[in-house]
Amino acid sequence: MSSLKPINVGLLGIGTVGGGTWEVLNRNQEEITRRAGRGIVIAKVADKDTERAKKITGGKVAVTADANEVVTDPNIDIVIELIGGYTVAKDFVLKAIANGKHVVTANKALLATHGNEIFAAAQKKGVMVAFEAAVAGGIPIIKALREGLTANRIEWIAGIINGTSNFILSEMRDKGLAFADVLKEAQTLGYAEADPTFDIEGIDAAHKLTIMSAIAFGIPMQFDKAYTEGISKLTREDIQYAEQLGYRIKLLGITRRTPEGIELRVHPTLIPAKRLIANVEGVMNAVLVKGDAVGATMYYGAGAGSLPTASAVVADLVDITRLHTADPENRVPHLAFQPDQLAATLILPMDEVTTSYYLRLRVADQPGVLADITRILADGQISIDAMVQKEPSEGEDQVDIIMLTHKTREKQVNAAIARIEALPVVKSKVTRIRLEELA
Repeated sequence: MSSLKPINVGLLGIGTVGGGTWEVLNRNQEEITRRAGRGIVIAKVADKDTERAKKITGGKVAVTADANEVVTDPNIDIVIELIGGYTVAKDFVLKAIANGKHVVTANKALLATHGNEIFAAAQKKGVMVAFEAAVAGGIPIIKALREGLTANRIEWIAGIINGTSNFILSEMRDKGLAFADVLKEAQTLGYAEADPTFDIEGIDAAHKLTIMSAIAFGIPMQFDKAYTEGISKLTREDIQYAEQLGYRIKLLGITRRTPEGIELRVHPTLIPAKRLIANVEGVMNAVLVKGDAVGATMYYGAGAGSLPTASAVVADLVDITRLHTADPENRVPHLAFQPDQLAATLILPMDEVTTSYYLRLRVADQPGVLADITRILADGQISIDAMVQKEPSEGEDQVDIIMLTHKTREKQVNAAIARIEALPVVKSKVTRIRLEELA
């Protein structure tokens, strides 16, 4: 095959994705060598569970419980970090870079919070940090944004980028179940962790969105400025009402360029049921990207799992192997824009974001109620796009009113909701879900 000696890789963590990476590299070795121009070989594995590591690798490579042995080994060219978390992973990645090694990571939490520091260190050392596997599993969205769409001024991105929460919403809609019941089911199936907070509260999606936003707009990573709201308070009633109005509810990560700054937000969102992305079900991921020249493009596939994520890890290994000998100045910049060209564009606070809204109100079934509510909305310059008043159930004196608003600023809606909730005829908190046409 190739006369060049193989590239040596050190693997930190041989769990789900690490095991998949081992499998894909071995299974497709010949193809990968033909594409990369030389072999790519995992030469050393670090994992706390050395027994499992030896079982997976069949005794073919050195196994250690100490990741330091991998990141300082002079024979290792590339380190794959699949440990996860913020603390030790960060130390090992920085140590690998300091030792002149390229890094491949699937760690979105690490990059969203410490990416600026990690990329700066890599830049200084002339090494690459590749992270395709950190966003949307096997879908090559980082490459699409950074290279495929590089001619475009990206206008916005909207993504279903957390499989766990998408599975829960799909099941709630399909079977008319309550959130708590579906969460239990997701945990039984292994889609949700014992502590599902990161997934269901939108934190995992916000990590991924932060990375995509940085690449799309040429800004530093700013996870702390992302607005996050999860799905734990969604009810099956709202999912059904949305359906009747022609919408689906999805947990979306949205980042948009506006004249006032960049929106960076994760929250449940009504989207028209006829949109392609509204029909992404179960644990699948999809990212919709709008560019000025290309229009809307959509990327769909498995957002997690052993082999899909390994597919992205191995693609990064091939990229680094091809560019290994290239002058660092000629490589694709980590965040798509040259490092000295990152913009200090403001991330908009949620209060300043403009979108449409779904409002559900529980009110006393009596005359004049609607007039009071519409007056408050009119005072706040909020115009109504559609309204449905449900019939009260037998013997009930309360009724649900659902309103869809035209585009308006979040702070105006917050002020109006506070005034509406103060009305004696309003019998519960107003349910507010944001709405995007994604046209």
